[in-house]
Amino acid sequence: MDYTKPVKLAHNRVWRLYFGGKLLDEFRGETAPDGNFPEDWIASVVCANNPDRPDKPENEGLTKTDGGIYLRDYIEENPLLSLGETIYNKRGSDFGVLTKFLDSSERLPVQVHPDKKAAKELFHSDYGKTEAWYILGGRNTDGEEPYILLGFKEDVTKEQLKELFDKQDIPAMTELMHKIPVHPGDVFLIAGGTPHAIGPGCFLIEIQEPTDYTISLEKCNTLGEKMPDFLCHMGLGFDKMFDCFNYIKYSYDEVLSLYNLKPELLFENDNYSLTQLIGYENTPCFSLRKAVIKKRFIKDNFGFVPSALVCIDGKGRIGDLEIKKGDSAFVPANAKNIEFVPEGKFELLQCLPPL
Repeated sequence: MDYTKPVKLAHNRVWRLYFGGKLLDEFRGETAPDGNFPEDWIASVVCANNPDRPDKPENEGLTKTDGGIYLRDYIEENPLLSLGETIYNKRGSDFGVLTKFLDSSERLPVQVHPDKKAAKELFHSDYGKTEAWYILGGRNTDGEEPYILLGFKEDVTKEQLKELFDKQDIPAMTELMHKIPVHPGDVFLIAGGTPHAIGPGCFLIEIQEPTDYTISLEKCNTLGEKMPDFLCHMGLGFDKMFDCFNYIKYSYDEVLSLYNLKPELLFENDNYSLTQLIGYENTPCFSLRKAVIKKRFIKDNFGFVPSALVCIDGKGRIGDLEIKKGDSAFVPANAKNIEFVPEGKFELLQCLPPL
């Protein structure tokens, strides 16, 4: 395998229990109705925690290269050249980050993901699931603009939350949380342990620790169909799952101050600009940057490799790869002197692994 050049990644739609995906298809210039494949997992080396179903593919969630090889296998073939000496010495063949397109036509379940401490104790995992969202767009749903639910706005105990869960009092559970309108360009960091839900009509890029641990407070989908218990507690059981929550009360302003991040311009010249959306000072779990390519130039991937690059507007060329809106590529650590060539507008997100 050639580790001196970026490698294009195949599209990788993943089944979820909620409906969506129409805006993602439109983003890529395609037409399809909403369905149970509302996400696309980018540069994924982890499998989805999905229940068995008749058409479930093998290794669901793992990204393949455009040549049909799993990215996991590409990295494991030569982790030193793929990830570089620093990551290789610390984590071996572990890339350490997962990025997704996510398009929700309905509100996702009220949920939480474990932080690193809870993940270690409960799932014996080195990774929790701190995540962040970069809002790409959205749609009006039943007269309501896109929003998210984030953080407890009231004092709540584990016993009180479990009582609401046992009753399946969804309105009362959502009322415990802050409702925040979202707009294109907004950035939100969701620390592990923080209760949240993506509202209907949100279209976003999600970057996260590479796990699929989701504790759901809702036992049924929006059609009222009972879901497998595993999708609520991830094998922990209906008591232990409540150990994943951080029972912290925030005011509305405190939530925005902590979790609504402000972009910072890092660099700009005639060739490109680079804006930090999520920095390592915000979380050690990952970093996210936006590059706007203005003119042809050659550079070592903005000085940071390895990474995943996602085109969010326009089209152009990265090395030998033709990339258009909705496409992505993996840049190995051994890649050097990468040529970036815009064809009109060309905007990329750079998704970086942990320090």
